[in-house]
Amino acid sequence: MEQLPVFFQIKGKSVAVAGGGTVAARRAELALRAGAKVRVFAAALSDDFRAIAGQDGFEHVQDDPTLAGLQGCALVFCATGGAAADRAVYGLARQAGIPINVADSPDLCDFVMPSIVDRDPLVIAISTGGVSPVFARMIRARLESTIPAAYGRLVAFAGAYRERLSKSIGNTALRRRFWERVLEGPVADRFLAGHEEEARRELERALAAAGDETRPLLGEVYLVGAGPGDPDLLTFRALRLMQRADVVLYDRLLPHGILNLVRREAEHIYVGKLPDDHIVPQEAITAQLVKLAKEGKRVLRLKGGDPFMFGRGGEEIEALAEAGIPVQVVPGITAATGCAAYAGIPLTHRDHAQACVFVTGHAKTGKLSLAWNALIQPRQTVAIFMGLGQLPSLMEEFIAHGADPRMPAAIVDNGTRPNQRVVTGTIESIAGLADKARLHGPAIIIIGTVVTLRDKLCPLQPREPDENVPPVVNSPQLSFKSPV
Repeated sequence: MEQLPVFFQIKGKSVAVAGGGTVAARRAELALRAGAKVRVFAAALSDDFRAIAGQDGFEHVQDDPTLAGLQGCALVFCATGGAAADRAVYGLARQAGIPINVADSPDLCDFVMPSIVDRDPLVIAISTGGVSPVFARMIRARLESTIPAAYGRLVAFAGAYRERLSKSIGNTALRRRFWERVLEGPVADRFLAGHEEEARRELERALAAAGDETRPLLGEVYLVGAGPGDPDLLTFRALRLMQRADVVLYDRLLPHGILNLVRREAEHIYVGKLPDDHIVPQEAITAQLVKLAKEGKRVLRLKGGDPFMFGRGGEEIEALAEAGIPVQVVPGITAATGCAAYAGIPLTHRDHAQACVFVTGHAKTGKLSLAWNALIQPRQTVAIFMGLGQLPSLMEEFIAHGADPRMPAAIVDNGTRPNQRVVTGTIESIAGLADKARLHGPAIIIIGTVVTLRDKLCPLQPREPDENVPPVVNSPQLSFKSPV
């Protein structure tokens, strides 16, 4: 994010507009709607000003802007249509120390004008930082079609009760939870359905019952699977709970793109763990979940992949249940299914595999013990989580227990993310290829003849890799036989 999104309070303040054309008229109109006094500098005004020229607070100065004329203004909009004139106004604004926006000239802007969805008092601003205004307008058009006009009236309706609620409930967290119940429950449903009196009576009843600010907050924990990395793979339910949380505990697998979707005011606690280097032991994480929930907080435990797929979610929910803490579990797309899909490798296929086995390459005691006879079966795919650190020994064990050394194998590194890389080879070659590619994980290892389908199935292509990252490594195609 290169710019700070803010809503500027200009009600009752002076705003200068340089230019008499269409763009200048739109800027002047917006400023007037926001309650500003608008001073337009232009030799003549186009017909676009006809609707606003007679409004209170509008002033037309038939001359170019001057330093004296800009004094006392909170903002300057410049849309003269001429490069030299725009730069002259920009220079005056710099001298006066007034923020300026010059239309179609991002390099001359202290701030940019977003595309706006106006459901007064609900206002949504969309910006691309001046890079692609057309795209911002496209997003605006989509929002215009999905956000009912009644939402603005609902915001105003709720806002009328804000002061009363502040007097009834002194606790900020309790007030926020009250409004969440109102705006997600029957009050909002009745209002949006056009039954405003019913909504008002329902809200009055809720207010009457909300006066006991001394009652303890009821905390709870959300175990949320964030998927393998791409924020687009989050579920709607995950997003809702991420916006409710008071505090979030997250680990190293979570990219910033997902953390940015958590409620801005939520406290962030990093509990990242590396293989064989647990920064925060699991027992301490679980104890912290219980402690925070008992303090009345809504705690978000955000996990990569799925909480119950090698995510220690089972251990955490056991302790929470023993402590009587309410828990909501939100499944996420597992790393195996997400990474395989983005790599173009189906985990099952009628001609290749009728079964898929998920195993972990990391053991609690550090010594790996797998049911090798069950893993090494024909027409079966094996997906290995957290196995990159032990890849050579894992592959040696597969071969030692009877697997065909030429069985296809693949590693999906940073799957579903912009820096995704896929290395393909065989059980006997994959460790060397991974070392050559300098993979660092998180990674999923896939073993089975389904790997040979990668080049045929038009995989979702990751973005171009960074120039400092080694290219994808692929071994030559071979003929494979199923292990005995």
